[in-house]
Amino acid sequence: MAVLSLQWNQFIISYIWINLSPFMKVQYLLLIACLLVACKSKHTKPDIDSSKIKKLKVLPASYKSATKIKATVIDTSNTDNEAAYANYYILVADTGINYYTLRDIMFDLNKSSDIPIDTMERGYNKAKDLIALSDKDEDEIYAGEYYPRRFPSKTLSLEYLDTYQYNTSPKTIALVAGIYESKNSADSALQVINKLKTAFVFKGRVYAGCMH
Repeated sequence: MAVLSLQWNQFIISYIWINLSPFMKVQYLLLIACLLVACKSKHTKPDIDSSKIKKLKVLPASYKSATKIKATVIDTSNTDNEAAYANYYILVADTGINYYTLRDIMFDLNKSSDIPIDTMERGYNKAKDLIALSDKDEDEIYAGEYYPRRFPSKTLSLEYLDTYQYNTSPKTIALVAGIYESKNSADSALQVINKLKTAFVFKGRVYAGCMH
């Protein structure tokens, strides 16, 4: 049946072709040519190997905020600034925990050696049990507080020993008879007060930076 249908279609086409005028034959051929061109212009998408497609990672909306660069915060509260410290030789006449006892020794040493006394306007605050500036001192930061002696000088004063020697009790008081830049100078000054068997010289690391 299929063969007979094909033959019948061919017979009809042949019959139509024979009876067409030359002009109609040209139009017919142009129509066929246009259909062939249109068919060739259509193309399908090429097959793509899905294994070669790079997969994109989709990040959650919170990713941006979670990965913000945080400024490094550096804690410098326990960092020693070497430029702010100085190595001095400290001459100590005596040490103790009783302010008044050491003050009497200081007065005696002043008389016997002519070494001047410089209290730096500090006295003993009984309520605080502290060598300190007056509560009414013009220094708003250190008024009522201990302000240490820190620079080379040839005077007598009462200081807390841990200002210069860190492994001592914070309440140990030192009768300082001088602060020197060289060991030779400190040793020479020691000979002047050598009658005090309690006197000694040591190398101290003193904070010389700003205290305000």
